[in-house]
Amino acid sequence: MPKRSAPLLQAPALCAALLGLFPVWAHAQPLRPYQASWATWGLGLCLAALLLVVLLEALYTFRHYAFTLNRLFARQRPLYAGIEHAHWPHITVFIAAHNEEAVISGCIEALLDVDYPRDRLTIMPVNDRSTDGTRQIIDGYADRHPGRLQLFHRQEGPPGKAAALADATAIVQARGQPELIVVFDADYLPGKKIIKQLVAPFLDPEVGAVMGRVVPQNAGVNLLTRLLDLERSGGYQVDQQARFNLGAVAQYGGTVGGIRLSALQDVGGWTPEVLAEDTDLTYRLLLKGWQTAYLGYAECYEEVPESWAVRFRQISRWAKGHNQVMTKLGTEMLTRKGLRWMERVDGVALLGVFLMSPILLVGWMLALVLTVTGYGIGANVNIALLMLLIATGFACVGNFAAFFEVAAAVHLDGHQRRLRLLPLLLTGFVVSMVAVSKATIDGLLLDKLFKRQFKWDKTVRYRQAPAAHATVPVTPALPEARV
Repeated sequence: MPKRSAPLLQAPALCAALLGLFPVWAHAQPLRPYQASWATWGLGLCLAALLLVVLLEALYTFRHYAFTLNRLFARQRPLYAGIEHAHWPHITVFIAAHNEEAVISGCIEALLDVDYPRDRLTIMPVNDRSTDGTRQIIDGYADRHPGRLQLFHRQEGPPGKAAALADATAIVQARGQPELIVVFDADYLPGKKIIKQLVAPFLDPEVGAVMGRVVPQNAGVNLLTRLLDLERSGGYQVDQQARFNLGAVAQYGGTVGGIRLSALQDVGGWTPEVLAEDTDLTYRLLLKGWQTAYLGYAECYEEVPESWAVRFRQISRWAKGHNQVMTKLGTEMLTRKGLRWMERVDGVALLGVFLMSPILLVGWMLALVLTVTGYGIGANVNIALLMLLIATGFACVGNFAAFFEVAAAVHLDGHQRRLRLLPLLLTGFVVSMVAVSKATIDGLLLDKLFKRQFKWDKTVRYRQAPAAHATVPVTPALPEARV
C-alpha cells in the first residue's frame, strides 16, 4: 500500500488546530523527514489515547444501560418495605446545621411530628458554629418541647460537617445512648413515616448504613430546578436502586440516611479531613464487610440550587470530595480480598465517575485534531470516533444522571410530561462537565501544586424563616451540650 502523500502538521499548525484557528493550515506546508517522523509519532499517540477514551466512555455507557434495564425489567429488592411493626430501637436524629435560620424550623417541626415512639427518639440539632439566629431557634423549640431535643451548640474545633458529626457522635457514645443515628441536613423536610422506614433495615445485623431517596421540594421554581429534579430522579430512582438490586455499591449520601454506631466505630469513625464524608464512609463500610441499603420509597424533600452559579459551586465541591476519596481508597478497592466481583467493578467505576468529564474533554480535543489532520485510518473513521465520543459522553457525565436513565426514571415516577424537558438537560450536561473538569484539575493537581486550602462553600438557602423565628445575628457563646 503506498505511503500517504498528504503532508502532516508542523508544530505551530498543531497548536492552531487545537485552538480551532485556521484548520486549513494543517496541510499548508510540507515537513522535513525528521519533523514528519516526530509528528507521525505524536499523532499516533493521539489516536491511541482517543481509542482508550472511547473505550472508557463506552464502558460507562454500558453501565448506565445495565442500570436502566434492571430498573425497567428485572426483579426489584424492596426487602424492608413491608416492615411496619417491630421492637423499634432507641435512635438519635442529627440535624446538621451551620447558619440555617431560614430552614431549620421546618426540619425540626417535621421530626417532632414523625411516626416513631417518642420515648425512643431523640432529636439532636448539631449547631456547628452558626453566627446567625440558628441557636435561638433551636433553643426555642427545646423550651416549647421539653425532653424532645438534645442540644449541641458547637463553637470550636475544625470546620466541616464531618468534624461536627464526629463531636456529636462522641457525645452520644459517651452517654451510652442509642446504637443508631439518623442524619438530616437542616434544609430537609422528612415525611411522617421516614424514621421507621430508615430504621427497619437495621433489623438485619449486616446492614451498617441506609440511604433514602432525595426529592426536590422547590422543583417548580425555574428551569434549573426542573432540570435538577430530573437529575435527582435518574440518580435515585434508577442509578441507586439498580446498584442495590444488583448487589453493587449502594451509596450512603450524607443525609436522609442512618448509621449503625458499632459499624461506624468499626471503620474508625468520621473522617473530618475528607470533604465527601458520605462517599468516604460508604467505601470504608464496604471494605469492612458492612452492607449499605438503599430505600427508594423512603422519600425526603430538599432544596436544590436555584441559580447556575450556586449549582456550579455545589457540584465542584462534590467532585473535589469524591476524587479525594478516589485517591485515598481506589487502590484498596482494587486489591482488597473478600469483595464480590460486582462490588469491586462497580466500586471502582463509581470512584472514577467524576474523572469522566475531563477525560471526555480530552477525547473531544484529540478527535478534533485527528479529524482536522486526516491522520490515522481514514477521515470518516475519525469523524465516527468523534460522534461516538459525543454520544457516549452524554451518557456518562452529570450527577449519576445519564439521559436514558432520566427518561426511565420519569416513566417509573409516572411523570411523563416532564420528558419534554429532556433535551434541555444538555444545558446541565455542559455546566456539569465544565464544573467537574475544573474541580478535578484543581483538586488533583493545582491545589496541591500551589498548596491551596479548600474553602467550604455553603449552599444558598431559599426558604424564608417563619416570622416568629426571624432573628438578628447573635454573638457566639461558649460550647454547650445539654438535654
